[in-house]
Amino acid sequence: MRSVERVTPHMIRLVVGGPGLGDFSADQYTDHYIKLLFPVAGVAYPEPFDLQQIREQLPRDKWPSMRTYTVRRWDAGNRELTIDVVHHGDEGLAGPWAAQVQPGDDVHFTGPGGGYAPDPDADWHLLAGDESALPAIAAFLERLPAGAPAHVFIEVSGPGEEQMLETSGDASVTWLHRDGSPPGDALVRAVTGLEFPSGTPQAFVHGEAGSVKELRRFLLRERGVPRDRVSISGYWRLGQDEDGWQAGKREWNRQVEEEQDGG
Repeated sequence: MRSVERVTPHMIRLVVGGPGLGDFSADQYTDHYIKLLFPVAGVAYPEPFDLQQIREQLPRDKWPSMRTYTVRRWDAGNRELTIDVVHHGDEGLAGPWAAQVQPGDDVHFTGPGGGYAPDPDADWHLLAGDESALPAIAAFLERLPAGAPAHVFIEVSGPGEEQMLETSGDASVTWLHRDGSPPGDALVRAVTGLEFPSGTPQAFVHGEAGSVKELRRFLLRERGVPRDRVSISGYWRLGQDEDGWQAGKREWNRQVEEEQDGG
């Protein structure tokens, strides 16, 4: 770990660097992600830390827990990886860890994955999400071609969670404050209330699974946006931790597709 910074009251920015990033690269997509690995307390792991070896030699309950985070920025010249972690207090795994980690501490992760980036030929762009999608939205805006039109909706808990976002695009950014309302409600209202510009958008919509389900139906069925122009899925689900959500996410997505696409 090279540095730790509190960007907003609930967002912690971590910059990771070192020889372990010698072969790392995350330049292609704006939704690149890694999976942070959290060792089980009291378990002795092989050195150097090798996830494949761990899975081959240890029972499943001794495997490290994983939490998925978007690459906020990758500095290839300095070999530095930046990720933003939401901290909601003592609950959860990654948030409390991010609040206590110090420069010099070791960090283990796998990745990167990813598959989305601005299409320079898109008529316009729609970006919508909550804190979990904010790093990817911010990375997308930084890669947006100069003058490219974009409508951006970001739902956060309140005004203190807003961030300065940089872009060369012609982006209209709307911050939505929950102020105690259920996660995703404000986001759904804002996107469904948008007067769509002419042409076909390229859309990136991620956040709480229930609200994303509503927006998926709205974009694909009501607005007729082609599926290949949309990246949309739940990054998390209300009432579940990531372990529980990831275990059932594939089935959830299948059911949503069957329900909404008539499969």
